[in-house]
Amino acid sequence: MKKKIPVILDGDPGHDDAIAWVMARALEAFDIKAITTVAGNQTLEKTTTNARRISALIGLDVPIAKGRPVPLLGNLITAPNFHGESGLDGPELPEPIRDIEAFSASELMAKTLRESDEPVVIIATGPTTNVASLLLANPELKEKIKCISIMGGGLRGGNWSSAAEFNVIVDPEALDIVMRSGVPVIMSSLDVTEKALCYPEEYERIRKIGNPVADVVAGWFDFFMKHLLSLGWQGATLHDPCAVLTVIYPELFEFKELYVEVELSGQYCRGATIPDYYGSKNKEPNVKVAVDIDREKFIEILVECCRFYSKEKELA
Repeated sequence: MKKKIPVILDGDPGHDDAIAWVMARALEAFDIKAITTVAGNQTLEKTTTNARRISALIGLDVPIAKGRPVPLLGNLITAPNFHGESGLDGPELPEPIRDIEAFSASELMAKTLRESDEPVVIIATGPTTNVASLLLANPELKEKIKCISIMGGGLRGGNWSSAAEFNVIVDPEALDIVMRSGVPVIMSSLDVTEKALCYPEEYERIRKIGNPVADVVAGWFDFFMKHLLSLGWQGATLHDPCAVLTVIYPELFEFKELYVEVELSGQYCRGATIPDYYGSKNKEPNVKVAVDIDREKFIEILVECCRFYSKEKELA
């Protein structure tokens, strides 16, 4: 039997983070070791409560630790216009089944890396504040990280400003540290995530599955789509699930290996992720960037992941 991949889920849930974690729990290739939370879509207290409730919903009883309440530098930006006042508005979720750990997110990450016999994948679907804190405090643990799969950035533009994607503009210094760490980075940029759309007729397939997790996922889509429709989107942009699937389904994606820098200053371009398309920096690629996706197969995997929870219920 093939060994499972040890994984740390780091995020700021968030509807698309929540769907990403529903999928990660259902994928047999993963052995989820820990959850760490970061401020981003909402404040740290809210994203941590959401993480605990998502864990209860999907039956994931692993250590949970919260990170810094603010970015490495600057003030926190949140996105209640997308995710609501709770950060995960919509269907009611179960009460948490597990208390948070007494130590920080970066300390839980370090502990997980030290205790793992296999290199660990970090899937970061929010600002990379926790990952950067881990790397700054524990540079000797880099070799224990198989890769860092992030959702963030855009090669040709942003979604929070014209230049910057939300997760990056919240904490560009953190992503700069990650990009310069030498650890392999897989980047699910807006170039691919805005193609990872789930249309209403497709999430109705999820609703028809009829298990409690699928019902909640459909409800998340209902809420998330309200704001997206007002922006002209006809389907839900599933940004964060891409960071999960690039790890084990690379065949679904088209990648470009590029040297990418993060803009840390500039009145208009702070948080931009700038690719060196033309080799002018004369530097080796530091990022494997997903730029295209087989959307139909992506949706089939999403539906199957939601169906997984029916099988779990039958076995319980």
